[in-house]
Amino acid sequence: MSASVDRPSVIATHADLAPASDEDALKRAYSCFPSGVVAVCCHRGAPEPRPPSDGNDSTGPSDSTGPELVGMAASAFTSVSLDPPLVSVCVQNTSTTWPRLRDAGTVGVSVFAHDQAQLCRQLAGPALRRFDDIEPLGSDDGALFIPGAAAHLSCTIESEILAGDHLLVLLRIQRLDADPTVEPLVFHASTFRALQARIPNDDPARR
Repeated sequence: MSASVDRPSVIATHADLAPASDEDALKRAYSCFPSGVVAVCCHRGAPEPRPPSDGNDSTGPSDSTGPELVGMAASAFTSVSLDPPLVSVCVQNTSTTWPRLRDAGTVGVSVFAHDQAQLCRQLAGPALRRFDDIEPLGSDDGALFIPGAAAHLSCTIESEILAGDHLLVLLRIQRLDADPTVEPLVFHASTFRALQARIPNDDPARR
């Protein structure tokens, strides 16, 4: 005889479910899920450091002092596949930066470290000031990286999927550098957070 399994005789009704049309409720639900935070950047020209700004530069990253730098921050980043090596980011349909990154063909994805919240805010701010006082790292294929990040991924654009008010962008990793000992920056409940103490051998994928 098979062992008996205790089951509830009555299933309680969840009376607090809000309709998905409630935008505030939807935003609260989305904020419950922590996500990685990345910079997606490229350069046009030789991969040389940009001179620090003196605070009076109004010409932005496309001035005559060096290559054109294009970049943005994204908080909806996730790994997708090992074979082929794929990651994804979500970009607002209204973004004016993404079309310029798309045209580059190759982009650099920098996974922000826990102490780079201010850099993330800067990369999400006015386009002309995004690289102020940053000396990014470049590669010969046009990828651009934020120094000190937990990981650097040089990616080509695999595909784009229109998903409501965002584009889901699938990126194929071509080259990479990563340091798992660097704690990442996490976006959760509409704020930046750092990870707490790690739980050894608690990878759910291994269960």
